[in-house]
Formats: sequence, C-alpha cells, structure tokens
Amino acid sequence: MNEFLTVLRDRIDAAQHGLEQAEKAGHEHEVHLHSARLLDLVDCATSHGVDTTEWVPSVVLATATRSVR
Repeated sequence: MNEFLTVLRDRIDAAQHGLEQAEKAGHEHEVHLHSARLLDLVDCATSHGVDTTEWVPSVVLATATRSVR
C-alpha cells in the first residue's frame, strides 16, 4: 500500500472510531463532525479511484449520511 492509501486508511479509521465514541457518549454535535469527516474522506477516496467498501461498513456509512443531513 502506498503512502497516500496508508494515510487515507488511517484517517478513515480514526473518523470511524471518533464517530463510534461520540455515538456512545451521546454527543450529537461530535457525531455530526465525525460523520462529515468520514464522508469527506470517502469522497476523497472515490475521487482517486479507491474502493472503501471493505474499510467502511455500510451501516457506518448509512449512519454518517443520516447524521449530516
């Protein structure tokens, strides 16, 4: 895996972890922030031809999408 993919994967993992922690703590604003970050990173990956379906479970992606709308 090249450096771009490594950094992208690490940031996606961090955003997912932050989202999970914010949900557990009931911090709606943080859920929104981590969701937006996760969606931005997934969009970035997609624009570079990177498939993130194995990195981000569909349920997490759905939660993030609902949180920012």
